[in-house]
Amino acid sequence: MISPTAHPKILLVDDNHDGLLVRRTLLEEIGYIVEVAASGEEGLKRFASSGFDVVVTDYRMPRMNGAELIVRIREIDPNARVILLSGFVDPLGLTEANTGADVVLLKSSNEAAHLLRSVKRLLNRGAAVRKPAGAERGAPARTSAMSRGA
Repeated sequence: MISPTAHPKILLVDDNHDGLLVRRTLLEEIGYIVEVAASGEEGLKRFASSGFDVVVTDYRMPRMNGAELIVRIREIDPNARVILLSGFVDPLGLTEANTGADVVLLKSSNEAAHLLRSVKRLLNRGAAVRKPAGAERGAPARTSAMSRGA
């Protein structure tokens, strides 16, 4: 759990500059320290070299999508707290179970409120050991959609 006097560090990963700017501003106004990465590869490097309390990543990015990034992050820290954002949550069937995220959020007009609430909730909970994405019995196979980076 984060100390009440600490300033939690958030890593934002998105290839959309405007999305990064808006989310960064929103989180910094609350008092979080925010670092940004414009790709999954850059986000993974930042995560590996510095401690973050929460990672917020977009799903749809070139070369390494958000679900692939989460798998790589969990190899480094299985207890990392991760939020996945996508405008395609329902069409792609993205869930916490098949992406490995702690929270999956739909990009929408309510995104800001949901994002802030989810970040606060993850910061206030104890670390929980997570299973790799798809490790659950009966988890739907989504590899074809994920590998396309949709």
